[in-house]
Amino acid sequence: MNSPAPSPARMSIGEVLAALRAEFPDVTVSKIRFLEARGLVEPARTPAGYRQFSPRDVDRLRYVLTAQRDHYLPLKVIKNQVDAFPAPPDGGVSGTDGRQAPPVATPAPPAPERPRPAPVRLTRPQMLTETGMTEPALAALDESGLLNRRRGGHYDADDVTIAKLVVALERFGLQPRHLRAFKGAADREIGLIEQAVGNRERARTESDRARLADETDHLAERLLQLHAALLHSGLRHRNPRP
Repeated sequence: MNSPAPSPARMSIGEVLAALRAEFPDVTVSKIRFLEARGLVEPARTPAGYRQFSPRDVDRLRYVLTAQRDHYLPLKVIKNQVDAFPAPPDGGVSGTDGRQAPPVATPAPPAPERPRPAPVRLTRPQMLTETGMTEPALAALDESGLLNRRRGGHYDADDVTIAKLVVALERFGLQPRHLRAFKGAADREIGLIEQAVGNRERARTESDRARLADETDHLAERLLQLHAALLHSGLRHRNPRP
């Protein structure tokens, strides 16, 4: 009788982070946990509660991070894409119509001509190029306090995301000065999260730190959902549709 084929090697979240860092320098453990909370990846758990990622989990993470970095797709769109290829029992990837499909974002060997990932530390000229903003527009955004410029005046990936969202909102006549309330609200919510889950600096063990990080991501996701629900509810009551 043939013995069953060995299961694919599993990786801890630290090993996954190390595997992805070369291609995605700004990825963090918190980012991976956030993507898990959004249903983009579903690692197995050990009896002690530690995450165990399969090779396919890593492929999905690589697909998601690439789609965010290169195409700025919303997570909902990305999730629909990766969910279109559910894993069959043998661990491969097949399409919803039953036909075999290529694995999601199979990693390719590095090639000399492959472009390097977008830098995490952007200078001001790089920020202008990356976002398409004009110098006066970026100056106004800096003045608004919405960005978190690092020491030395560098911008990071979060600053790029915020800037691009601000640019998209300008078509509705909204300027950075109109959006300061969102920064204040976010700061208050951060304080609320820290009050609810505790201070990570007081966590003595890796297990405690992991638990606090999970609780932080979970609570942040619920607050985002509450914010969206309140916004939609308020709009429906103020602007009832026929």
